[in-house]
Amino acid sequence: MGGGSSGGGCRRSFLPHSLRARTTLGVTGLALIFLTAIGAGANFLILNRVQAQIFDEAERVAVNWGASLQPGSTRQPVPRTRIDLLQLVDSRGRVVTASAAAAGRPPLSAVRPPADDRIQARTECSGPGGCVMLAAFRVPQPESSGLRPDEPRFVYAGMTRPPILTGYLLQLLTAAGVLLGVALAAWVNWWAAGRNLRPVETIREHLSDITVSDLSLRVPQPPGCNEYALLVCTVNRTLARLDEAVKLQRRFASTTSHELRTPLTGLRTRLEEAVLYPDDVDPRETVREALSITGRLETIVDDLLVLARLRAGTPAAHEPIDLGALVVQEAAAQAGDVPVHVHVDRDVHVRGNRIQLVRVLNNLLANARRHAGTMVEVTAERADGQVVVTVTDDGDGIAPQDRERVFERFVRLDEGRRREPGGSGLGLAISRDIAQAHHGTLLVEDTPRGARFALRLPIQQEPAALADPARR
Repeated sequence: MGGGSSGGGCRRSFLPHSLRARTTLGVTGLALIFLTAIGAGANFLILNRVQAQIFDEAERVAVNWGASLQPGSTRQPVPRTRIDLLQLVDSRGRVVTASAAAAGRPPLSAVRPPADDRIQARTECSGPGGCVMLAAFRVPQPESSGLRPDEPRFVYAGMTRPPILTGYLLQLLTAAGVLLGVALAAWVNWWAAGRNLRPVETIREHLSDITVSDLSLRVPQPPGCNEYALLVCTVNRTLARLDEAVKLQRRFASTTSHELRTPLTGLRTRLEEAVLYPDDVDPRETVREALSITGRLETIVDDLLVLARLRAGTPAAHEPIDLGALVVQEAAAQAGDVPVHVHVDRDVHVRGNRIQLVRVLNNLLANARRHAGTMVEVTAERADGQVVVTVTDDGDGIAPQDRERVFERFVRLDEGRRREPGGSGLGLAISRDIAQAHHGTLLVEDTPRGARFALRLPIQQEPAALADPARR
């Protein structure tokens, strides 16, 4: 399988897919640009420095030797520096005296510095032996007394231009240094990127071993608290949540199939009896029982669809709701022999979906009336920035070990099965999911007698209260 396929739909690109190769390519390009600029600048500075040193030295030698000449002197100069080409030339261009290296050579230059600019530096390439870097110095007249004013003398001091200024040795050495530096930068980045990305490869290998059938595996936690450790920690938490979700889904599928199989089996049994024993079975009774079982199946399916939408996080339209008025309305709509006493504070407002909140209140009220002995008490009040709705009955209550189990799907306690044999066991599970979808909670709280369900939702101030600071 090619690299593009293994990457899970990677788009084609001229760049390599490997992050290690990409970073190395980028660092190599930047290093090449950076080092080339540095090399070019260094090469320019070195050449200028060498040339400036030669000219400075030539000027110094020319001035010192010209100043040491006596009138009529023709002594041969003896250079003690690398400036080995020395000549004294008269106004007619004749060499009066010269160093050993410059003996027999024509004048090194034809330049004649004027009296107001006695010394000039230049490079002459007209003579044999290559280009000469020299300084031309006009010997001052006071220093040459005895000579006619119209016969000045000139000193030329210089040297053959060195190879560093004539060839490409420096450029070649600079280019070699740049290439070596680029290669070193590329190798260091390749090694460092491989070392830094090694934990990512380890994470990838372990994740590839994890399948849906076995989500219990975890990625080994690396030491330290760097980005890789935080990534592994997040991955393991995600795997734990996924493992728990899959387990819940499997339990839900198993429980759902069992809950649906029971009424379907009963329905099939009734229909088969009506077909096999038409003389012994009352058709009207069979149809009546079949409709009853079908109604229970419909209730279970509707509740399952509601749960699926809530668990999928499907957004529902929210609006400001006077929860106190809604509690009073739903409590009055509950018909039955058990009275419902309602105590509601004023201005108890929340933001939520009216249909979903009505379903929660109906589930809690129906559950309380089913288990109550003589009465049901409902309250809605503010507490700690929340709206708290409690539904309390005076029945047998719920054991502490069962107070969380009652919110699980298809869980029905023995008392609930006895009082309502046809229930689906999904009402409280749906109610809790609705509460959580509204950023609230639904719990069973302690009470001296019976059972108390407490629904807590974030409070929302009325528009008038928001506009009037005095009411805050």
